[in-house]
Amino acid sequence: MSLHLNGSEVIVEMLIREGIPFAIGIPGHGNLPLVDALRRRQDAIRVIMPRHEQAAVHMADGFFRACGRPLAVYTSIGAGAANTPLGLATAYVDSIPLLLLVGETHTHMRGVGVLQEIDRQYWSDLPRSFDPVVKRSWRIDQARQLPRAVSQAFNTMLTGRPGPALLALPMDVQAESVVLHALPDPLTRRPHSLPSADQATIRQAAALLASAQRPVIVAGGGVVLSQAEEPLLQLAEHLGAAVVSTMQGKGSFPENHPLYGWHMGSNGTTCGNHLATQADVLLAVGVRFADKATSSYRPGYAFSIPPSRLIHIDIDPFEIGKNYPADIGLVGDAGAVLRDLLATLQRQLPPRGWQQSPYTAEIAAAVDRWLASFRSLQESEQSPPTMGRVIAEVRRALPPSGLVFTSSGNIQAQVFQEMAFTQPRTYFSAGGFSTMGWAYPAALGAKLACPTSPVVALVGDGDFLMTLQELATAVQYEIPVVAVVFNNQGWQAIRDLQWLAFGEEARYGTMFEQEERPLSPNFAAIAAAFGAYSRRVEETAEVAAAIAEALAANRPAVVEVLIDRQLGTSGGQAPGWWDVPVPGYLPERRATYESERSEEVI
Repeated sequence: MSLHLNGSEVIVEMLIREGIPFAIGIPGHGNLPLVDALRRRQDAIRVIMPRHEQAAVHMADGFFRACGRPLAVYTSIGAGAANTPLGLATAYVDSIPLLLLVGETHTHMRGVGVLQEIDRQYWSDLPRSFDPVVKRSWRIDQARQLPRAVSQAFNTMLTGRPGPALLALPMDVQAESVVLHALPDPLTRRPHSLPSADQATIRQAAALLASAQRPVIVAGGGVVLSQAEEPLLQLAEHLGAAVVSTMQGKGSFPENHPLYGWHMGSNGTTCGNHLATQADVLLAVGVRFADKATSSYRPGYAFSIPPSRLIHIDIDPFEIGKNYPADIGLVGDAGAVLRDLLATLQRQLPPRGWQQSPYTAEIAAAVDRWLASFRSLQESEQSPPTMGRVIAEVRRALPPSGLVFTSSGNIQAQVFQEMAFTQPRTYFSAGGFSTMGWAYPAALGAKLACPTSPVVALVGDGDFLMTLQELATAVQYEIPVVAVVFNNQGWQAIRDLQWLAFGEEARYGTMFEQEERPLSPNFAAIAAAFGAYSRRVEETAEVAAAIAEALAANRPAVVEVLIDRQLGTSGGQAPGWWDVPVPGYLPERRATYESERSEEVI
C-alpha cells in the first residue's frame, strides 16, 4: 500500500515512529507546512512553543539529559534558525543528541535573495554556519530524500559519541508531495549492540588494575551517557578503588559512598585532587581531560600523569591520548567496556575488603576535611545569606530524586563542590561550553521528561536574565519548575576572578550598578507579572521556608534571594589552578603567572 505524503508529513510520521513525544519550536513563514503537519498529528506528538529558539534547543538538551531520549526542535528560515547555534554548541560539547529542523530557501529561489536568505558567498548559505556545532547535517533537495536522511540523522545522533544533527528543509520541499511504498522501521536502521574493546586489551587493563595499590576511577560524562552507573559501582567496590568525577560525571557514583572522593581540578575539591594526584593507576571512563578538570595540566594539582599510569576508556578514539599519554586505551561504550573489565577482574582476583582498608580510611579522612572546610558558610546565619547556606537549604528541601540544574559561574562551581547527589541523572550543568542562560530552559525540558520529580534551576541574576522570557513558556504549559535566583547584582564570578588574578583595584565592568549603587531588577515582581509563584528573600531565616513553599506550590515559581557579594563568601573555593593570563604591566603577578604556566605539560 502506497503512502501519499508531503515532505513535512514524512518528517512528522518518522518522528512519531522514533517515539519523539515533543517537538519544540517557533513558527514562521519558513516552516508553515511543517507546523501544519504537526497540527494534524497532535494526537501523537505534542508541540511546545518557547519564546526564543536558543531556549528551544536548551529544552531539548535538558530533556535528553534527564531521561536519555532525544527531541526534535524546529525553526523558521533565517533569524529563527540563527538563534540556535549557542544551544547547539552547548549540546555538541557535552555530547547531547537532538534533531534540529530548520526552514530554508525554496530550491527554485536559491540565490535571488529571498527574505532571510544569506547568499553572498553561496546560495542559501546559512546552514554552513552550523557545521562546527552539529555532528552531521543534511541539506534536502527533494521530499523523497527525507526517509533516508531522517533515519541517518537518528543513527548519527544516537550512536558512537552522541551529538546534535541538523536537517535543512527548503520551504517547497516541506510542501512537496511524494509517493512512498513505506517508511523505514527505526529498529532496522540502528545498531543492535554496543561496541566494546577487544579482549586482549581488556585483559591488559585488568592486570594493571589488579596490581594497583592506590587505584582511582575518574568518572566522566560518558558514564552517564552510557547509563553505566551500576558497573562503575561494582568495579569500584571489587577493586576498592577511589572514585572521583568530572562535572559531567557528577552523580554517576553515589556521593555518600565511602569510596567517593568528589572532584579534581581547578574548581574541584582538595580530597579529589589529593586522591587523583596520588594514584598509582587511573582508570578514566568517558573523560575529555579538559583544562578545568586538570588544573590546566600542571602536574601535581589534579593529576600526576606520569608517574600515575593511565587506562583510558572512551567511545571516541580521538580523546584517547589527546591530552595525557595512556598506557592502555580502550575504545568502546563505557558500559560495555566496564562490564567486560569487571568480568575479567572477577576471574582474576577476589573482591578486596575495602570496607576496613587503610585506603578507604584515607578517602574518608580527606573527604571529611573537605566537607568541614565550607561547613561554617553553609550554616551561617548572616544576612544577606551566603551562597553556601542557600545551596544547603535547597539540598535539604529536595528528595534524592530531585533534579538540579546550573549554568555557569560561581553557582555552578559551588554546587559542584558542595551539593551531594546519590542518584543518577539528578545533577545537570552546562559543562564544556559553560553556557549562561542554559539552566532554566533546560530544567523546563527535564520536567517534561520527568513530570513526577521536583526540578530546580539554580541561577544567578545575570544568568536568569538571558532566558527569563521562558517564564512565559512555563506558565503557558504549566511546567512547575522552581528557579532559585541568586541575586548578587552582577557578573560575580568574573569580578572575583579579576580580583584574584589582577588585584582588588582591577574590579571593573562586571557589576550591575549606576553611580556605584546596585541596579538590578526585582525578579520576584517580574515572575509575578508572568503569572508565576514568586517570593523575594533578603533574610537568611526566610530561605528554607521560601524554597519549601515554592516546591509545594506545584506551579512555575521563582525564589529570588539577595546574596552576599563579598569575596570569600560570594562563591566556592579554588583548590587547583587555572591558566588565566596576566599582562606584563603587573610585573610581579606576571612573573608568578609565567612561573606557574611553565609547569604546564600539554
